[in-house]
Amino acid sequence: MADELRVPTAVRTPANAVIDITDATCRDHLDEEYGRLARRLVGRLARKRPSPLMRGDSRVWAAGVLHVIGQINFLFDPTQQPHLAAAQLAAAVGTKQMTMANKAAMINRLLSIGIYEPELTRVAMLEQHPMAWIVELDGFLVDGRQLPDELQAEARRRGLIPDLDALRAA
Repeated sequence: MADELRVPTAVRTPANAVIDITDATCRDHLDEEYGRLARRLVGRLARKRPSPLMRGDSRVWAAGVLHVIGQINFLFDPTQQPHLAAAQLAAAVGTKQMTMANKAAMINRLLSIGIYEPELTRVAMLEQHPMAWIVELDGFLVDGRQLPDELQAEARRRGLIPDLDALRAA
């Protein structure tokens, strides 16, 4: 797992401990897609120099990671599927809600994560998110879904628009 995420050797043990917790929580309370997104975020934290994962409780890091992914994907909104309240997520991971929220805020600041983070967004959310598809073409902002197929393929290759097929297959 750590190899796929390009986790430095020195950080593999704490990163794997966090991943074990996020994987178990996602398997029991969320879904596999949340698990993949959480692993991606743990990988980013592990590659940060110096890695913050080297200090602190793995359970708290896991809770913070899942809270960040939950915020981006509206996990706490009861109209969404899957849905968990923040208190339920904290209980599932085994931390206090305030501790989880504080760690999530720290992760957001450390990695400059905003409300919309394509790499950490569920496929269903990307399909509906209008900003995921905006590209500049000859000085004009256009919806990438309206481009000819060959231009869409090039925009996907360059990472300008999401490659939903690749994300679904991941």
